[in-house]
Amino acid sequence: MKDMRNVPEIRFKGFAEKWEEKELGADVAEIVGGGTPSTSIPEYWDGDIDWYSPTEIGKQIYVNGSVKKITELGLKNCSAKLLPSGKTILFTSRAGIGDIAILQRSGSTNQGFQSLIIKEGYDVYFCYSLGFLIKAYAEKYSSGSTFLEISGKKLGQMIVYAPFTIEQSKIGTFFKSLDSLITLHQHKYEKLTTVKKAMLEKMFPKDGADVPEIRFKGFTEKWQRRMLSDVASRIGDGLHGTPHYTDAGGVYF
Repeated sequence: MKDMRNVPEIRFKGFAEKWEEKELGADVAEIVGGGTPSTSIPEYWDGDIDWYSPTEIGKQIYVNGSVKKITELGLKNCSAKLLPSGKTILFTSRAGIGDIAILQRSGSTNQGFQSLIIKEGYDVYFCYSLGFLIKAYAEKYSSGSTFLEISGKKLGQMIVYAPFTIEQSKIGTFFKSLDSLITLHQHKYEKLTTVKKAMLEKMFPKDGADVPEIRFKGFTEKWQRRMLSDVASRIGDGLHGTPHYTDAGGVYF
């Protein structure tokens, strides 16, 4: 039987080679965990090195500034590593496994991450687009009694399929454009939602008022107070009228 894992259903023209089987941690990326400097030593904190926690990784594609910062001294005195910008994909490995983001500025993380430093020959956005598969794998193979977590070793054992770099690049560019379009429309949606909320508050009278704050031109009359039963012909919470029974004695609803 033909193995469909190494041949995608849809491809760009000009590509026919089978995708090659790769081990995530051995071939595609260096997988790096994080760490936390001692919170009792002030000299380790409030520096200029970004230090991310999993709660900061949401739906954004890129991150370029963390809430908390650590110093060079703090970095040297914990297991965190300085991750390179542009080629690192942050991957949350606990407490919400599988949130990902591309690091736009060099930084570090706490121990809630197994970040991927993408190796030469692999397109970063192509690897970022594999995130949904990596997340599914991590959720399947995570373990722990207190909370679920996947180790860097186990994550590195994941098998992925990848084409030559030029096809990776085309796929990465395609999904980057698509993600940018989604982000643009998401921002428009959020703005329109905010506008709607504001207009609902201003175009209906507030408690105790009989005119709204904003009205269409040509309307000046006061709004009239009415009971809901004056507005609606029926307010129901169950069956009305004659019920129709099934042969087994049930009621059609």
